[in-house]
Amino acid sequence: MGPILELRDVVKNFTGFKLNGISFTLEPGYIMGFIGANGSGKTTTIKLIMNLLHLDMGEIKVFGLDSRRHEQEVKQRIGFVYDDNHFYEELTIIQMTKVVAPFYKNWDWDTYNHYVHRFALPADKKIKTFSRGMKMKYALAVALAHKAELLIMDEPTSGLDPIVRSELLDILSEVIQDERCSILFSSHITSDLDRIADYVTLIHQGNIVFSTSKEELFETYTLIKGERSALDANLRPYLVGVRENQFGFEGLVKERESVERLTGGKAVLERPTLEDIMLYCTREKVV
Repeated sequence: MGPILELRDVVKNFTGFKLNGISFTLEPGYIMGFIGANGSGKTTTIKLIMNLLHLDMGEIKVFGLDSRRHEQEVKQRIGFVYDDNHFYEELTIIQMTKVVAPFYKNWDWDTYNHYVHRFALPADKKIKTFSRGMKMKYALAVALAHKAELLIMDEPTSGLDPIVRSELLDILSEVIQDERCSILFSSHITSDLDRIADYVTLIHQGNIVFSTSKEELFETYTLIKGERSALDANLRPYLVGVRENQFGFEGLVKERESVERLTGGKAVLERPTLEDIMLYCTREKVV
């Protein structure tokens, strides 16, 4: 089986912003965290994958199929969960689901009812009365009910309380046990991706900074902290990014062993978080 999702040299032009020939691949059975600051191009990329925006240049394949020429077939196999509610708020979930279900050939009422019961979603209340967390759970129940092979989630945990976020992440970890499925999880809450992502793609100002396994990221990068005296001309070439103040500095480095020898105990080296990596890989390097 080939990649579930493949973007090659994708370009989208707006006034004042350009998605600049981005490329990345998602294989079956994995969760990819798609990270970047607000306005970096995450939602634009997702809308292009879903064919909600016109593609200026490049190619997007889903399940090996061109996402434009085979849009209906592709969307039968995708489940999507956006950060905003896209359902009719005046309807109950029973009424809404009766509208949605006929569009999917593989709709499974048993699966749908399982998640509605698990999420304790009230069938007789209008969607407009639901909390943000309940709306997100309903969207996920709908996405899972038609046996989606690719879940695309745009900021799904934004604005949710920690308990609901944890519950959602547990469910995604369960879903991915089916190795035919993959998840593209766009988020600026990198702690969620620290927990569940297998791969991480960082986009910044319309460009892909990296797209690699989370394990490789933590093998490549190390967080460094120390007094300003340790931040000399010999160390700076190893820095990916740095923050300085009158008391000291903090930054991200590659080649940990070389840096350890160079600093001679004058700096503390730690495992970074994904947030650290995102911050310093998008921060202007000081030389």
